[in-house]
Amino acid sequence: MPYRLVDLPNPFRQFLLAFVFLLSVGFFTGLGFVAQTGATNTKGVTEAYNGNEDNENVEVLKFKKSDREMLTIIHTHVLSLSFIFVLLGVLTWGTRLTQRQKLWLSIEPFVSILLTFGGLFFLWKGIAFFSYVVILSGIAMTLAYTLAAFFVIKELLFRK
Repeated sequence: MPYRLVDLPNPFRQFLLAFVFLLSVGFFTGLGFVAQTGATNTKGVTEAYNGNEDNENVEVLKFKKSDREMLTIIHTHVLSLSFIFVLLGVLTWGTRLTQRQKLWLSIEPFVSILLTFGGLFFLWKGIAFFSYVVILSGIAMTLAYTLAAFFVIKELLFRK
């Protein structure tokens, strides 16, 4: 292993701890936004991207996303989440987890990004089944993020 987080100098570990903490605030704020939009179940995800204007009994009217909106959503999320998971993955490789655990925590998020935002594209194109793919891959991505951040923070806080 080229480096271990526990062997880094204290000031640098504090810097990384502040980074992962703030990264987590941003990540979980994004999840809060998803919850706020009601996109936490298959119906909510579908309505968020395909609208609900055909339904007369809705509290909040939502319209189908345009081509430009979908390209912007997919582009910005794939790029930003890829960077987030590259940085967190590099830090995860400095933990005392097994190689297999590190590999899962650092590779799985990229699969989930592809499935989540590819799924949103196909859902937007009218293939309703992909709402399940989006939800399951989103859960897997969140689980991987949470576990990786937990183990990195643990390594940065405790030397033994």
